[in-house]
Amino acid sequence: MPVNYSLSRRHFLSYSAAAMLAPGQVFADDAMAGMHMSGDLLQGGAGKWALAKPTHIRMAVNLNAICLAPVVVADQHQFFKAHNLEVEFVNFGNSTELLLESIATGKAEAAIGMALRWLKALEQGFDVKLTAGTHGGCMRLLTRDDGPRSLEQLKGQTIGVTDMAGADKNFFSLLLKKHGVDPTTDVNWRVFPQDLLPMVLQKGEIQAASGSDPIMWRLTQQPGYREVATNLMDEYANLSCCVVGTRGSLIRDQPDVAAAITHAILQAHAYAAQHPEVVAQAFNGKALNTTPQEIASVLKTHTHGHYSVGNAFVQEIDIYARDLKAINVLRPETDPLLFAKGITSNVLV
Repeated sequence: MPVNYSLSRRHFLSYSAAAMLAPGQVFADDAMAGMHMSGDLLQGGAGKWALAKPTHIRMAVNLNAICLAPVVVADQHQFFKAHNLEVEFVNFGNSTELLLESIATGKAEAAIGMALRWLKALEQGFDVKLTAGTHGGCMRLLTRDDGPRSLEQLKGQTIGVTDMAGADKNFFSLLLKKHGVDPTTDVNWRVFPQDLLPMVLQKGEIQAASGSDPIMWRLTQQPGYREVATNLMDEYANLSCCVVGTRGSLIRDQPDVAAAITHAILQAHAYAAQHPEVVAQAFNGKALNTTPQEIASVLKTHTHGHYSVGNAFVQEIDIYARDLKAINVLRPETDPLLFAKGITSNVLV
């Protein structure tokens, strides 16, 4: 019987690291009792998604992003090896256009990035397909304690961001729109380097700061600041913020490889949900200006134990596309659902 892939963001928490179990070995724990899925997807190892022979792939990724830590250290826990994948990481940092171009032109087979940064670029026609949403919770909007206390109170205020095309700017723009604040006419956006956001917020040059972890998470731990919003609130609480993308030709010519990549990545994120301290320790050597304790704390605020594939993933992209269209990020003529269906592929069928 086929697995029901239309279920959204169900727990992958039955997965274990192959560092503790032999590849392909089934792992059973208490989390399995709460599962609503059945079949090979619950196996602790690669299961039917293991490739017949070792396959080298290049994966484009921001190697310093904490939310991608599970993937960056996946080799150390044998997830890729269990799928017969030999992964070479290509670090493209925050350059979304270069990252997507690298996949579309064959410089990499797959990549992981933020949906709200990718969708506008994918609207331009890159030959890239999204195969899964990996987790939620990467972005925060903060104010000072004596500043605006809600999204509605940000009307007429200035918000600091690091990039006018950034995923966080896009997300909080659509969230403001939902709360009756026009992100184009009712607020001012100013660009600052991320390291300077806390300082300009404290000085009152801006009334709110939007960004990603660990810098924004650190502010939540300091007195004098308030977290007004995250991308895990309202109807977005159960949506993916980061996605897996593969070269279109890979799905057409080697769908088993695309499936193996996707399955291994989801397993790595599920392992991080169960073992954030282990992942944090392994990732610390890659991270900049942080500690294993801080990395683990940040990972615990994300939803790495959830994922979306198939129809559920299409529905998530449809929601984002609809809302990005409403704030004029996507073209007026773009049909959100057709767009979502066109840029996604259910490789885990």
